[in-house]
Amino acid sequence: MNILDYMGAYDYEQVVFCRDAGVGLRAIIAIHDTTLGPALGGIRMWPYATEEEALTDVLRLARAMTYKSAAAGLHLGGGKAVIMGDPQRDRNEALFLSFGRFVESLGGRYITTEDVGVTVRDLEWVSQETSHVTGLPIEAGSSGDPSPATAFGVYNGIRACCQEVYGTDSLKGLRIALQGVGKVGYHLAQHLREAGAMLTVADINEAAARRVKEELGIPVVPARDIYDVDCDIFSPCALGGVIHDETIPRLKAKIVAGAANNQLLEGRHGDELARRGILYAPDYVINGGGVINLALELTPAGYDEELAHSRLEGIYDTIQRVIARAKKEAISTARAADLQAEERIAAARRIKRLYLE
Repeated sequence: MNILDYMGAYDYEQVVFCRDAGVGLRAIIAIHDTTLGPALGGIRMWPYATEEEALTDVLRLARAMTYKSAAAGLHLGGGKAVIMGDPQRDRNEALFLSFGRFVESLGGRYITTEDVGVTVRDLEWVSQETSHVTGLPIEAGSSGDPSPATAFGVYNGIRACCQEVYGTDSLKGLRIALQGVGKVGYHLAQHLREAGAMLTVADINEAAARRVKEELGIPVVPARDIYDVDCDIFSPCALGGVIHDETIPRLKAKIVAGAANNQLLEGRHGDELARRGILYAPDYVINGGGVINLALELTPAGYDEELAHSRLEGIYDTIQRVIARAKKEAISTARAADLQAEERIAAARRIKRLYLE
C-alpha cells in the first residue's frame, strides 16, 4: 500500500505507528477527519497476519467512524486504533500503559475506547496515562462497556427496517440469521429473542456459540453455513467485509442489518443488495449506539443514562430517514447514508472561522 496516496484519496489526516519493544507493543492509530470534533474510536486488538492487514483494517475503521459520528449528529470526528497481538495471549498491563502514552501524545485529537479484543479493564490501564478515554467502568462515573448500547441501537434499527419491508416493526415470528455472538451479538440476541424472533446463530468462537445455545436455547450452525440459512433478516455482527460477490447470492433474507463495521467489502456491494431487492441498513448508522452512548460522557453535564436510552431509540428514525432518501433519489441506502454524512461534514467546513481568544 502506498500509504500517502491512500490517505490523499480518502482525506485522512494522520496515521501514527506506535512501537514499544520493551512491552511488545505494535500498534497503529488512524485519524480520518476532525472537522466536526476530536476523533473518537476504539482500540481493536487482533492477531493480524501482516502489518498491511492491520493498516488496511485501521484505515477502513477510522473512516467509518467519521461517517458514524456524522450520521449520528455528534460533534466528533473519526479515528481508530489497532494493536497487533492475540488478546488471549499478549494482553498485559504494561502494553496498555504504553499505548496510553501514545494516545496522550496526540493532545486530545484522538479519544479512545474499547473494540474487539479489548476490555474495560484494559481501558483502565490506558487511562493511567491519558485522560482521552471513554467507556470506563460505571462506578468511575462513565458509561461502561458500550456493547449493550450498540446492541440496543441495532435492535431499534432492525425494527425500522421491518417497518419498511413488512409493514410492521414487530419482530414476532421473523427468522433471523445472526452472524457473530460476541459482546454486541450476544446482547442483540437477547433483544431479538425477547421480541419473539426465531434465531439461528454462528460464530467462529465455539465458546461464544455454545454460550448462546446453552443460555438462550438458540440453534447454532457452522460459521461457513450462516449465509445459507433460510431467513427474513441476515444480521452480521462479527468482523467486516462479509457482504461481497460470493456471499450476496447465497443470502435468502430481505433485510441485511447488523452490528459489524464495514460489512460491505466494496461500496458497489450496497448497490448490488439494492438491485436484488434486499434492504441494507448502513452499518455505521445502525451500529452507532455505542458512540452515541460514549459521546454523552464528553458533554459538560456528563453521562445521563435516561438521555442515552432516548437517543439510542432515535436510531429507528435515522434509519427511516436514510430509507426515505434512498427511495426518493432512487439510490441504494448505502449511498444515501454516505451523502447525508458527507453533507453534514461539508456544511461544517463552510462555516466561517472567527477568531476566539
